[in-house]
Amino acid sequence: MLRIISADYLQDYKILVSFNDGENRVFDFLPVIQKYTVFKVLENIEILKNFVLTDTLEWNNGELDIAPEYIYQNGIPA
Repeated sequence: MLRIISADYLQDYKILVSFNDGENRVFDFLPVIQKYTVFKVLENIEILKNFVLTDTLEWNNGELDIAPEYIYQNGIPA
């Protein structure tokens, strides 16, 4: 099972994500924010930076999260 083991905010809408298989990805949330209205709240950088790390990234006490597989497949290898 793919899990996120660490994540660090970089700049703009980008977060560096490390996975339990040793891979790292830089994920840009801007395209997700623009495509899916549920992620519109993350347009506010302060909210985006205020994620909680579980097996994935969560915001607003778990009301919003994103699948680690999505980040893995759509992130840029780092």
